[in-house]
Amino acid sequence: RRLNVRVNIELLSISTPVRKKDLAVRLTDDTDPFFLYNLVISDEDFQSLKSQQGLLVDFSAFPQKFIDLLQQCIQEQNKDTPRFLLQLVSSAPALDHTPVCLNVVETNPFKHLTHLSLKFLPGTDAEIKKFLANCLKCLKEDKLILEEKLRKTEEDLTRQLSCTQQSLSEKSRELDKLKNDWTSYTTALSNKHSQELTNEKERALQAQTQYQQQHEQQKKEMENLHQKSIQQLQNKLSELEVINKDLTERRYKGDSTVRELKAKLSGVDDECQRAKQEVLSLRRENTTLDAECHEKEKLINQLQTRVAVLEQEIKDKDQLVTRTKEVLDATQEQKVILEETTEEKQRHIEKLETTIKSLSAELLKANEIIKKLQGDLKTLMSKLKLKNTVTIQQEKLLGEKEERLQKEQRELQEMGQSLRVKEQEVCKLQEQLENTIQKLEESKQLLKTNENVISWLNRQLSEVQMAKRLDTSASTHGGGRAAASPHGMPDRPSFPSSGINHPISPLSAFQNFLDPTHSKNANSQCPVPKAGTLTFFSLPLQVQFNTQLSKLNRCSDAPTVTATSHPANKENGDHLGLESKYLKRKDDSIPLRGLSQNTLNSEYLRPYVLPRAQPLPRAAGTPASAYFPG
Repeated sequence: RRLNVRVNIELLSISTPVRKKDLAVRLTDDTDPFFLYNLVISDEDFQSLKSQQGLLVDFSAFPQKFIDLLQQCIQEQNKDTPRFLLQLVSSAPALDHTPVCLNVVETNPFKHLTHLSLKFLPGTDAEIKKFLANCLKCLKEDKLILEEKLRKTEEDLTRQLSCTQQSLSEKSRELDKLKNDWTSYTTALSNKHSQELTNEKERALQAQTQYQQQHEQQKKEMENLHQKSIQQLQNKLSELEVINKDLTERRYKGDSTVRELKAKLSGVDDECQRAKQEVLSLRRENTTLDAECHEKEKLINQLQTRVAVLEQEIKDKDQLVTRTKEVLDATQEQKVILEETTEEKQRHIEKLETTIKSLSAELLKANEIIKKLQGDLKTLMSKLKLKNTVTIQQEKLLGEKEERLQKEQRELQEMGQSLRVKEQEVCKLQEQLENTIQKLEESKQLLKTNENVISWLNRQLSEVQMAKRLDTSASTHGGGRAAASPHGMPDRPSFPSSGINHPISPLSAFQNFLDPTHSKNANSQCPVPKAGTLTFFSLPLQVQFNTQLSKLNRCSDAPTVTATSHPANKENGDHLGLESKYLKRKDDSIPLRGLSQNTLNSEYLRPYVLPRAQPLPRAAGTPASAYFPG
């Protein structure tokens, strides 16, 4: 089996009468706490181990070498065929407290080499307990360190959390501000974008028309240039074909003349060789004849000598002399004939040499002509190559221009698609604008109706309240009247129960006026107003007032009368004879429920509230009708 074993190597210094150093090696398993094997090597034990296993290392260098071997085993442990192995061999089938051998083995293709073999003893109970106590101590120290780290990290995290919460609150505030800014910015941007879209659409249409006109003009120019270049190239091609045909015919003629001249040259060379052979044979014959003539001259000299010697015998030998004379005549005739033939042969040789010279000159001229023709052919071929390259380049240019045209067409198509997309977006935006405009118109209509209703309500309430106060002030007596203003306006009650000290609007008075407690007899004294509700079902506006007013000390002797103002006063803005100081706009009035703050802040939706009236000083015994004439 295969195990992961921890190896601890320590140098123990023992303070005995002689100070010694021992090497302690311990084998443990992190998964099995009872797996413990120890080995203590002294200097003497190492010397015996060195002699037994043939080690070349001293005791001082042995621990480092042993550590190097273990590191090599660690490096090779993950390979399929490791070079260094660490074997733990026991005699028993299982590791049951029996001595074991730790071998460091090097594997090679030939054999397994054991570099080192150490015998370990199993740990006793006391050693195991000591080892476990040390392990527990280390674990407790690690635990304390980890607890301190955890406490520090918790403190850091709490601080970070508080900081992050503060930053989050700030960021949320900033986000709300940004949202508000963003809504305004988006509205402005939508307006800008709508204008820019219209401008861009017009520009795109103008650019498209310009591009189409330019494209059509360029297309026409390119087609004209292309047709002209094609015609020029066709003309050049026809001319080149004619020149090529002439040149090929000339070449064929030159080849035929060269062949004929070569055939003539071969025949002339054969005739020249034959003539040379004949000349050689004639020269040989001439040499033989010369030798014969020389010999005959020698013979003549001998004969003359003999004639001189044989003058006496001439007579006897006339016949022989005549015969010899005839032979001499014949030989001379032959000699003359031979000389004539040699002269003719020399003339013929001279003629042949002149013909050979003329043929060689003609051949040189023919070679020059052939060279000239070859040069012309090379020039023509180079011209043809140049023309071919020019035509290829022109074809490439035409291909590039066609590609450009295709790219421009694609770009035009893409522009058209983008324009269609933008037109669709513009249509959507226009639809949204129309919807928003319709909503705005509806909201404006609602606002107008609400404004009209509120103004009408304010006028009605002011008229009713004025009529009521006038009636009540006229019917009051000295002991039981309430404090009133010169125009019969009572003090405005506050809201003690809700903690709001704002003055009440005229609607509260109208509410109290419509309360059923006021419909009683005029003799009922000091009525207390109750919470009421005023609802208009025929209009889109619904206003509710839930108020609890303080008790008012009123004494009314006359029945309630509702007074209506003249329509002319309503239309002309007449305020029922009140002065302008009583019609000031009050910012501390209670806003109407059911309407937004923006509508309530407008000029038309703020109710005009009468200020708090101060009681007038009145002399004792003066009647109330003196303050309200008519």
